[in-house]
This record gives sequence, C-alpha cells and structure tokens, in this order.
Amino acid sequence: MSSKVQTQQRILDAAQSLFAESGFNDTSLRQITTKAEVNLASVNYHFGSKKELIQAVLQRYLQVLMPRLDQEFDRLLASQKPNDLTQILSVFVKPLLDLNQLQRRGTRTFLQLLGRGYTDVQGHLRWFINHHYGRTLDKFVLLVQQSCPHLPQSEVFWRLHFSLGSIVFTMASSDALAEIAQADFNEAVDIEGVIRRLIPYLGAAIAAPVYSQDLKTVA
Repeated sequence: MSSKVQTQQRILDAAQSLFAESGFNDTSLRQITTKAEVNLASVNYHFGSKKELIQAVLQRYLQVLMPRLDQEFDRLLASQKPNDLTQILSVFVKPLLDLNQLQRRGTRTFLQLLGRGYTDVQGHLRWFINHHYGRTLDKFVLLVQQSCPHLPQSEVFWRLHFSLGSIVFTMASSDALAEIAQADFNEAVDIEGVIRRLIPYLGAAIAAPVYSQDLKTVA
C-alpha cells in the first residue's frame, strides 16, 4: 500500500470514528488530523473539503452496500407481484451485516453515520446519495408503494423517515439493549438478532392505516 493510500485510510478511519461519536457538526478537521496524526493540509489535498471527506467516509460503505441491495430489489421487482413488507425489509439484513467484514462494527457505525447525516442537517449527503444511488432508492420506494397501495407518496416518505429514525436509534443503543435483554430476560442477542426483531415492527408501522388530520382518525 502506497504512503498516499495509507494517509487517506488514516484520515478516513479517524474521521469515521469521530463523526460516529460526536457528529459531523461537532467534529473539526483539526480533531481529525490530530487523531490521524497528519497535518491539516492533508485533508484538503486528499479530499478537498470537510463535506467531501464526510461523503468519502459514507462512500466506503455505500459502494459495497448499494449494489447488493440493487440486485435484491431487481429480484423482487421481477416477480411482478406485490411483495410482503417483511420480505422487502428482510433483504437489507445480509448486506448490512456484511458491512462488519468491511470495518469492525461496520453495520452499527454505518447506520450511526447515516443518522448523523439527518440530525446534523447534512443536505449535501442527501444530494450525494441521491446522485449516486437514486435509482436504487427509487426501486425500494416502488416496492414499498406496491406493497402498500393505500399509502400516498407523501405518507411513504414520512413512514420511511420514521423507520430510519427507529433503525438509527436502535443501532446506536444496540449494546445497551443487548445487556438489558440478557439481564432482564436471559436472552443473548447479537446485532443480527436486533435487526430481525426490528423488521416486523417496521413492516407493521409502515403499512399502518393512514391518519386523517381533518377527521383526526385513521382511514
């Protein structure tokens, strides 16, 4: 591995750790370069800006995850019939768990970083993901719409946003949840067990009846 690539990896590793722990907004470039043991100019030289560094940190995961999801979505769409939401959501499990082979605790870290992109209002990340993987995301939304024809497009947006929030919170607290499950219920739960417990909950929540604001009831 060349010294240039080694420097890039050190910066990415340091940035990933600090971004996941403290968020994008509260992590400075100086903190990153100090942790990576490189000079401040190295970030600009290798990545151009903090925004591009954030995108590069996410891209390490996305370039592995998204092509695999794209294949799974194509497979489901080829069936030419509505798929059960649990079935649709289940295709995320293996590709997400495989991120642990890419980085230590990769699944949890990736989802934490994704959540940071929303809570820290990183609009450039939304553009970046849509620009590079918009067609894959459109396939997922289409599958959800086919499975839940009673949901307007705007409601699908809200349901998926709420689902992402649930996923991020669960992953961020997965260690604590596993400890509680072990102490209170004598259940040994790994990261896959947490995700599989989450899927039926998300499926039911996404497919729930639509709330009518005017009637203050469900339709």
